[in-house]
Amino acid sequence: MENPTINSLHHLLDYDVSKFICAEIEIKNSLPHWIEKASSFQLKTALQKYLGFIDQHVTKFEEFVDQEQMRVLNVNDPIMLTYIKETEEKLSYCTNQEVKDACLLACIQAINHYKIWAYGTAAAFAGVLELEKNGAMFHEAEINEKHIDDQLSQLALYEINTKARSPIALP
Repeated sequence: MENPTINSLHHLLDYDVSKFICAEIEIKNSLPHWIEKASSFQLKTALQKYLGFIDQHVTKFEEFVDQEQMRVLNVNDPIMLTYIKETEEKLSYCTNQEVKDACLLACIQAINHYKIWAYGTAAAFAGVLELEKNGAMFHEAEINEKHIDDQLSQLALYEINTKARSPIALP
């Protein structure tokens, strides 16, 4: 495939949406495995909810592609792939379940923060391009990410990190 040409803000937004779709699919494929690795019921529940948000994002981004009649580029998001690889690597080193939960939660929050930035930027681009409906869609995705981030922060503060601080060591 030849390299895409980005010569307008609209082309840049289209390119970013192609990356969003690929990134969300990568996360969607990784999350079930990560949910299995979590021991905290509340963490599992939060990640299940996050998986639902990701499904919504993919559906809405695909609707954007159809509406814009754009060709989805097969572009990976190397940053997201790195976050996923880093999460897998860190989890493989965790030998204690409470610490593993803290590690997983922190890695998911890093992914959230990246996506909050990306969706906020897309919403701003859509606003400048007077694509109000699409701007609202990107803003909603940003709000979903912030919601999960807030939920995870509370979970870290009141359960996960406290348990990881003094994990129970079994002989």
